[in-house]
Amino acid sequence: MKLSILIPSYNELKTLPEILSKISFVNLEKEIIIVDDGSTDGTFDWLLKAVDGNAYPYKIRLFKHECNKGKGSALIKAISEAEGDIIVIQDADLEYNPKYIESLVKPIIEDDFDVVYGSRLLAKESETYNILYLWGNQFLTLLNNILCGSKMTDSYTGYKVFKTRIIKNLNLSSPGFEIEAEISAKIALAKFKFTEIPVVYASRKREEGKKINYKDAIKGVLKILEIRLGK
Repeated sequence: MKLSILIPSYNELKTLPEILSKISFVNLEKEIIIVDDGSTDGTFDWLLKAVDGNAYPYKIRLFKHECNKGKGSALIKAISEAEGDIIVIQDADLEYNPKYIESLVKPIIEDDFDVVYGSRLLAKESETYNILYLWGNQFLTLLNNILCGSKMTDSYTGYKVFKTRIIKNLNLSSPGFEIEAEISAKIALAKFKFTEIPVVYASRKREEGKKINYKDAIKGVLKILEIRLGK
């Protein structure tokens, strides 16, 4: 099976080269789809040179938003372009290590799961940004579990893996970080065959480029309610 590894990127020039180097060690057929979401730090120019110079031993397909539209918009673009059998979402920062990709796709390849999440809450070694961030994630996960009937431990994880046909048919529309809530709510309500595996998460600080905040949590709550009440 071929993987489509989707990387939404906004001003991640400091970390993206290392992420792409680590992906080189993923021993599976793959394409990398990067959507630069209006970066202003030179990311796109660097990516163009990397692609033109064949800097990495795999295919990179590069797309660009002229202005910053949000993680959701970048993901929706990447999903629409994916050609693989399995889609892996990989953030462009170093909070999630690509060494977990092979473990994340294994339940789909070997056991015919539809969706696999990499749960930060199942890994004792994970670091959190701060306690309020942890509580926010736990609340959003609990809300999704109660309203949508899931049994998730980490609905907002950045590591989500799907059979391609499933995520392409979710009709995603959220432009920002609330796309995490939209995906988890729709996956739960559809009763897809789902599992989680532990992944160690190394959170970065706000001054290091962390972008999600409390306003995104509020949008996530509203998105879960919208999807559940509209069901």
